[in-house]
Amino acid sequence: MPRYALKIEYHGGPFVGWQRQVDLPSVQGAVEAALAKLEPRAHTIAAAGRTDAGVHALAQVAHCDMEQEWEPFRLSEALNHHLKPNPVAILACARVEDDFHARFSALERRYLFRILSRRAPATHQAGLVWQVKQDLDAEAMQEAARILIGRHDFTTFRSTICQAESPVKTLDRLDVARVETLGGTEFHFDVRARSFLHNQVRSFVGTLERVGASAWSPRDVKTALEARDRAACGPVCPPEGLYLAHVGYPVDPFG
Repeated sequence: MPRYALKIEYHGGPFVGWQRQVDLPSVQGAVEAALAKLEPRAHTIAAAGRTDAGVHALAQVAHCDMEQEWEPFRLSEALNHHLKPNPVAILACARVEDDFHARFSALERRYLFRILSRRAPATHQAGLVWQVKQDLDAEAMQEAARILIGRHDFTTFRSTICQAESPVKTLDRLDVARVETLGGTEFHFDVRARSFLHNQVRSFVGTLERVGASAWSPRDVKTALEARDRAACGPVCPPEGLYLAHVGYPVDPFG
């Protein structure tokens, strides 16, 4: 059966997350239903990351196995037709080797988190950012972020329902940038690692926001990390500002 990689963009608001759930709307379910319109049968696809409810994707990667050969552009166009009106789009499609696996072949996952800082309620950005009313100190947040980079036991920043075998992960990058937009000041968090624990990015950003608001110091973040205790974590921020932005492979399947 020919295998295809799909680069997928979606708005996470209407969904319970990526993973298929019985009688509940999921991104996986929407894509599998579209595939069934093309080849009527049960389809099971695998993705690079199982995003939670409300989390978005700019470039999720999944793979599917088809019974017939499809020209990749034609397959993506047909899927986009059948995905309507869901806020899900196939950005690219590529024929891949049979041993390609969207999850297990990935070398890096990159997340973007957006905080909007302004007093007025968000309108165009509603549901796409985490809005805070106070200004934040980007330099202080970056100083604290450097403490988290590297290989650590991230128990403090791990959900209590996380199913990973070990809390030890290597964080490759956590950059904080202040971005002035027409809609107000945003703070962007660029977070990169081979893999992440459940709620790890949202735990990082919620904690760093406390530093930016001067409620915590960078030293407090170091203390929290070394505590290896979930209770030491700052608040976990909401999912609306989180995006799966990129998945890296040894060879880019989309060229």
